[in-house]
Amino acid sequence: MTSYVKEILTGFYSLLAGMGVTIRYFVKPIVTVQYPREKLQMSPAYRGHTEFVLDPETKTHRCIACELCSRTCPSQLIHLEGVKVGKKKLPSKYVIEYHLCSLCGLCVEVCPTQALQFSKEYRLAGYSREDAVIDVFARMQAQQRRLGWPVTPIPEPQPEAEGEAEAKPKPAKPKAAAKKAEIPPAAETAAAPGEPETPATPAEEEKT
Repeated sequence: MTSYVKEILTGFYSLLAGMGVTIRYFVKPIVTVQYPREKLQMSPAYRGHTEFVLDPETKTHRCIACELCSRTCPSQLIHLEGVKVGKKKLPSKYVIEYHLCSLCGLCVEVCPTQALQFSKEYRLAGYSREDAVIDVFARMQAQQRRLGWPVTPIPEPQPEAEGEAEAKPKPAKPKAAAKKAEIPPAAETAAAPGEPETPATPAEEEKT
């Protein structure tokens, strides 16, 4: 009987203790984020997937398609293609397979033009690996639309850059005048076949 009453009192005390914690936090300000209506403020040290840095002066990226980031990446997850437009080389494709990324940051560090940075994107849930394949160029275009900036089109190779332009005809070099060969006159004309030979004169017979 005593143990039964003791169990009842212990349970009632635990119930009051739990309700006390609930009531205490009920009157305090809310500290949780109302996801997905609210977004988290990520730390400056947070490393999301890489993205292009938008230059406020040119309102576009700084990438020169040197492919140094793709060669440096230990996981080989960066697929970069560039085309030559005039005297510049610009990226026409920049895709990363984020599910292979180790967040080492080498691609950001080796960039000679400081064209890459870590994004603050943390909502990257997906149902397949293809959902983790990120088109960095398309993401930059979406950012430009949100900012009201002109959208950078995907560059196309120019004919001169691919060697498709027709070669211009070169001016012909002046040729040296050909020397005319002097043909010596024939001393005697051979008789045509079937014609009688001209008889020799008496002076010619004396010489022979």
